[in-house]
Amino acid sequence: MARFSGLDSDVGLYLRRKIDSYLDGYIGGDRRPVFYDIDASCPSLRRLDESWPIIRRELAGVLGASRKNIPRYHEIDPVNRRISESDDGRDWKVFMLYAPGPVELVENTSRCPETARLLSGIPDLIQAFFSILDPHKHIKPHRGPTKTMLRYHLGLMVPESSPPTMRVKDRHYQWAEGESVLFDDSWEHEVINESDESRAVLIVDVIRPLPIAPHLLVWGLNRYLARQFYSRGVVQRARKIAGRGDGAGQRPASDAHG
Repeated sequence: MARFSGLDSDVGLYLRRKIDSYLDGYIGGDRRPVFYDIDASCPSLRRLDESWPIIRRELAGVLGASRKNIPRYHEIDPVNRRISESDDGRDWKVFMLYAPGPVELVENTSRCPETARLLSGIPDLIQAFFSILDPHKHIKPHRGPTKTMLRYHLGLMVPESSPPTMRVKDRHYQWAEGESVLFDDSWEHEVINESDESRAVLIVDVIRPLPIAPHLLVWGLNRYLARQFYSRGVVQRARKIAGRGDGAGQRPASDAHG
């Protein structure tokens, strides 16, 4: 999720700080891990790993049909302009499947039906999108806005020469096609693509594993903040996808997603 403007910003920031402070007692505060075991934390994500060639094929279809019309990240989420925008023409583009909430962008998921089916079976889904990084693009150091979630990356299109890397806190990760990683993006992190080719991954955010009481609190807070303040703007801006002026359809995802 992102910061909000005006009164929404004050409400959202206050609530997120309160919940993050509360969660520190469960997740270890500054001693919390950087990377997480997928099988222990969210085993349903392994369904994506197992189907990565299908997901890659659906992404390739989207890129082949409308790559130039896929919006840059800050065009969907303006608060991230600092880390997304570039003066040299190198872009970070996103093809949104589920906006935070989660809210399904039906027109987009209809173009990736198997990916959408797999995502629909992931408990506690927050959002999901394809992330496409131009050659030689550097995403500057930044932090995710909340400790309530963990972020999953599945490598789909990764250059073999000078594979892109990611630093999370003081740890480093190098993507590979068909391989995945789960990490806490509330730690400072940055991405560097020194290759002459693009890098594309599937990003999925899920509520981090918690005991039942804090889990229910986080689940409710995420849904409230995302659907009331954030997702409507994201979905409206995501309507540029695929060159359509009339936009992507949307519908709230099933409550089973969390």
